[in-house]
Amino acid sequence: MAGSNVVAAYIASKCELCQHQNMIKSTYHHGNLAPALVDAALKLVEQGGAQAISLRDLAQSLGVSRAAPYRHFADRDALLATLAARGFEDLVALYEAALAGPGDGPARLRAAGRAFYDFATRRPGLYRLMFESDFLNRTAPPAVLLGPAEKSYRLLWELVAGAYPDADATEVKVRTIIMISTAHGFLTLDQVGRFRPFMYEPLTHEEMVQAVMQAAMGISTKRPRAEQ
Repeated sequence: MAGSNVVAAYIASKCELCQHQNMIKSTYHHGNLAPALVDAALKLVEQGGAQAISLRDLAQSLGVSRAAPYRHFADRDALLATLAARGFEDLVALYEAALAGPGDGPARLRAAGRAFYDFATRRPGLYRLMFESDFLNRTAPPAVLLGPAEKSYRLLWELVAGAYPDADATEVKVRTIIMISTAHGFLTLDQVGRFRPFMYEPLTHEEMVQAVMQAAMGISTKRPRAEQ
């Protein structure tokens, strides 16, 4: 009799565990699996880059069926495009904060440039996905990505125009392209450690970053004589 009670208790505990697991799965099935997939993928992209993203592995890590992610994302590319869109949305928020910030036009542009650099160095995996993937070069770019990517560029253009109020539209576009090209090129080299100390000393690394970012924006890198 005692043996039967032990068996019954064991079965009951297993049933409770199964019910708990089913509750977890049903929670994802009821609408929040998509954001859970995105959040998990954002972490993975920082650990191993875009190549580390697998819908099957994500499903397993979240405790759902292998088919479940496909109810929200048509394929792996659809999820990656959503991640890139999230990055551009975050960049939009940074640029909007810079536009609303204190100071004159050049000061706001400097704030935006610094925010961009910090974003790229804090989230290098996402940064590379945003700017090195071919999504925006495709004949039919992912719709989820077009809006935030274009908005981020237009806000940057607005920041450059504010820093150079006498510039016409053509000059603003040229300055923006120069700034983007310089910043991305510098980041690419800096992130893989190509700038050795002997190359920028007596400047510190931080001073080198500030000098390059200001040069990218067309802002003088020379300090006033009183500060020298």
